[in-house]
Amino acid sequence: MPRPAQRPRAAFVVAESLFERIYGPDQRAAVAAMTDLDPQLLTPECWRDHPDVTREVEWIFSTWSMPPATEEFLAAFPRLRTIFYAAGTVKTFATDALWERGIVVTSALAANAVPVAEFTVAQIVLALKSVWPMALQIRQTRIFPHPEIPTPGVFQSTVGLISLGAIGRLVAEYLQHYDLHVIAYDPYVSEAEARRLGVGLRSLDELFACSDVVSCHAPLIDETHRLIRQQHIESMKPHATFINTARGAIVDEPGLLAALRNRPDLFALLDVTSPEPPPPDSPIFDVPNLILTPHIAGSTNLECRRMADYMIEEAARLLAGEPLRHVVTAADLDRRA
Repeated sequence: MPRPAQRPRAAFVVAESLFERIYGPDQRAAVAAMTDLDPQLLTPECWRDHPDVTREVEWIFSTWSMPPATEEFLAAFPRLRTIFYAAGTVKTFATDALWERGIVVTSALAANAVPVAEFTVAQIVLALKSVWPMALQIRQTRIFPHPEIPTPGVFQSTVGLISLGAIGRLVAEYLQHYDLHVIAYDPYVSEAEARRLGVGLRSLDELFACSDVVSCHAPLIDETHRLIRQQHIESMKPHATFINTARGAIVDEPGLLAALRNRPDLFALLDVTSPEPPPPDSPIFDVPNLILTPHIAGSTNLECRRMADYMIEEAARLLAGEPLRHVVTAADLDRRA
């Protein structure tokens, strides 16, 4: 890419409630140092009120709360060339009009993958030691379980990953530090690529049948909607665990709950549900062999600033005429988050 002749005009387009959380003092200073940054914060509520700013902006730095790139929005930003999106999926704002304008979009999906992978690996290790069912049993009975209670343990166990996207690949990489087997289901990954990742490919049915822990990392697209069904869960090994940190709608939730009732030896760790959050009268709260967490696997607190750092690094590459690493295209959205 050609090197810009002068510093690009830039602005933050972020909800005020998220601004400090994502773009802390260090991140704001870094953006200001490399761009001609307008001091006006453009929020989803006020960007229309500042045409003197929007008409000059070439680079947008944003995050969750980025307004949809409608014809109206794009008309207000006639010089816009690049959006640096310090968050994961761009599906919340990307439109056909955006792609038709040729605007470059780069996303911090890879940065958000890091805490999800860390959370997942922690849950996998706890699951292989049967921590959650034993902890619940101790609380209910006030009796320590017999030390020989069936538990897979980490050594030589099998972990199955659904999808080898950004998060699944990181989980596979982190699991290389453990003495266990990693397998995966991903129709878009070749055998050669899987071997390079240290992973064996299996069909979805095979993965559920032979894994001690199955962890879902698939994007929610048409072909993955309710991909995981009751029969998959019921086919799992004794005392196995299912983990979902992806999207709730990838799982047939009534089927999952039925399988857990039919197989009380199984356990599920869900960080996502459908709908999210579940209504108070949802039967999901009544299944004893299931732990819910409120969608906390992704970036929280200071982890959010890592996403901004990734976008600042992208901006530096663009200024230096180097290839961007995290560009998202319209074609990508058919098979990724």
